[in-house]
Amino acid sequence: MSAHDTPIPMVARRSGPLKGEAQIPGDKSISHRALILGALSVGETHVTGLLEGQDVLDTASAMRAFGATVTQLGQGEWRVQGVGVGGFAEPAQVIDCGNSGTGVRLIMGAMATTPISATFTGDASLNKRPMARITDPLALFGARAVGRQGGRLPMTLVGAAEPVPVRYTLPMPSAQVKSAVLLAGLNAPGETVVIEPEATRDHTERMLRGFGAEVTVEETDEGRVITLKGQPELLGQRVAVPRDPSSAAFPVCAALLVPGSEITVPGVSRNPTRDGLYVTLLEMGADIVFENPRIEGGEPVADLRVRSSPGLQGVETPPERAASMIDEFPVLSVVAALAGGTTVMRGVKELRVKESDRIDAMARGLEACGVRIEEDADTLIVHGMASVPGGATVESRLDHRIAMAFLVLGLVSERPVTVDDGGPIATSFPLFEPLMAGLGAAISRANG
Repeated sequence: MSAHDTPIPMVARRSGPLKGEAQIPGDKSISHRALILGALSVGETHVTGLLEGQDVLDTASAMRAFGATVTQLGQGEWRVQGVGVGGFAEPAQVIDCGNSGTGVRLIMGAMATTPISATFTGDASLNKRPMARITDPLALFGARAVGRQGGRLPMTLVGAAEPVPVRYTLPMPSAQVKSAVLLAGLNAPGETVVIEPEATRDHTERMLRGFGAEVTVEETDEGRVITLKGQPELLGQRVAVPRDPSSAAFPVCAALLVPGSEITVPGVSRNPTRDGLYVTLLEMGADIVFENPRIEGGEPVADLRVRSSPGLQGVETPPERAASMIDEFPVLSVVAALAGGTTVMRGVKELRVKESDRIDAMARGLEACGVRIEEDADTLIVHGMASVPGGATVESRLDHRIAMAFLVLGLVSERPVTVDDGGPIATSFPLFEPLMAGLGAAISRANG
């Protein structure tokens, strides 16, 4: 089932050339952080370009429950009247974060050093995801979590009455864990330090500075050492959310694969900690040109011009690149299925604990469509072929990126590809279906 509704089967059929401009929605990671940091600030935060997918809307509802005033002014335009660091009120109701691992983990961090309690839940997918990776470091501040066996939601988090600063080395590359610890450190005295052996997306560090926190980043033999000075007064800001490179990946990869296609994708974030897919596609021989590079809202962005690229070749993605493209491996595996030779994706074990086990979901779906794959705990190997038979119905497993990836595959398969439930797409890319249709993609509701 979808996160909030009954299943919505969707089907994609072989399409003619994709043409036009793809107006991608705002970046999901930055949208979550804009709402949370706005709520932790003094004064008003004005956000433009906010992603209005269900994941972000659930975070907006959570910030209201903690006492912030969150108001939609227009499409993508929002106002947050914050309560300041340490100012969260105890919510009267359970906080439902829907499908969003980012939302629940960052919110837990933001409240963990305030002496209040909150109970968190989510949909069937989110309630299967591991939360100990968050609650273990939050316990170091003095917070206490009580949840289901295995550290799963629903879970009650009791914030620390007398928080202490923390020095924490990430055991896995995770921007969510890093961000939760930094947000918890805001209301702790002294300095909170996070050490990440492998760099992950750095939106939290950038945005904390933008709101007035003192954050330093040092490259050492241990990795990136991020130091936050606790108990700052964050001040409301104007935040322009760039367009999401993870969402842009789907029309970009579709245009690369569908013969005769040429599209433009304006204003996409080119943050180097999020750019791994585009680096990889260029290595495969993709015809992507980055035009008009600029800085918007503190983030590097560019306009993309993408043309079909029939000569794509398989590559090996190194483990150290995985964190910068962790959400894009599903659609990369679709590109790999139609590239020459073999594509080897290493260092991808984090995919096992996303909205679904994405390695298993992609492997089983690709096999059903006639593609030969190999996998182990940390690797996915796709053997490319000249043409993919398709013709399968694939399980989305409540995972928006799995659903969109297989709909892209259906555009270039010999026979249509059906996704059993496209409903989860609304969590991150609610305009996916009309946007792709506007480019000429043959994607539709299977029963409509």
